[in-house]
Amino acid sequence: MEERFMDDRVKKLEDRLIEELQEVERLVVLTGAGMSTESGLPDFRSPDGLWSRYRPEELASVDALLERPLLFYEFYRTRLEMLDRVKPNAGHRALAELEKQGRLQWIVTQNVDGLHTAAGSRNVAELHGSLREARCHDCGRPHPVEVLKKPVNDIASLPRCRCGGLIRPAIVLFGELLPEKALYQAKTALENCEALLVIGTSLQVYPAASLPQIALEQGARLWILNLTPTPYDGVAEIVVRSKAAEVLARLFE
Repeated sequence: MEERFMDDRVKKLEDRLIEELQEVERLVVLTGAGMSTESGLPDFRSPDGLWSRYRPEELASVDALLERPLLFYEFYRTRLEMLDRVKPNAGHRALAELEKQGRLQWIVTQNVDGLHTAAGSRNVAELHGSLREARCHDCGRPHPVEVLKKPVNDIASLPRCRCGGLIRPAIVLFGELLPEKALYQAKTALENCEALLVIGTSLQVYPAASLPQIALEQGARLWILNLTPTPYDGVAEIVVRSKAAEVLARLFE
């Protein structure tokens, strides 16, 4: 009986969120790893995520790039192979459709997989950069990401720019600052939104975890769609403990 009650309660919250999304006019969405796991990409902080086998600072850092490059490039070559096998899910496509309708103004994402853009979304602020792009670590020159898909067997085979610098994924590594342009886009969007929908992030990683406060201070409504608790659940208008793709897909059934 209690389980049925909980199922009914979750269903009512899902219905309420869908109704609000059909009416909202200036929506901003903040997404995290939970948005991508439903496309088949493992996250990093769950018990089964990639970080359960590797510590983040060991692989996703500037130190790893410069001091343990063979391990660094093998790790990211594996991640790029994963990206080649996945596609945007129904949740990504639903958000792209909301943007086409003029309801969704911006997507602010912590994800580096590029699935929002692949689904057709145009206004995407990638706070941590994109794995689908590559650049020189020294001069910043852009390079085709395909150079990072080649096996690196020794120091001599490391991918290098014409300036001699290492070619790396165009993402934010541990110890680096967030890109100023993406952060400015995110803050500007949050200062002018009617509502913020947080999807698939437990809001534990800063500075992204502080972004909902910007929206709240401007009087925006806060909705959360996430399987686990967040620090903002107590002040959110709607909190739904469901899978993002399953809920958002209902918008356009």
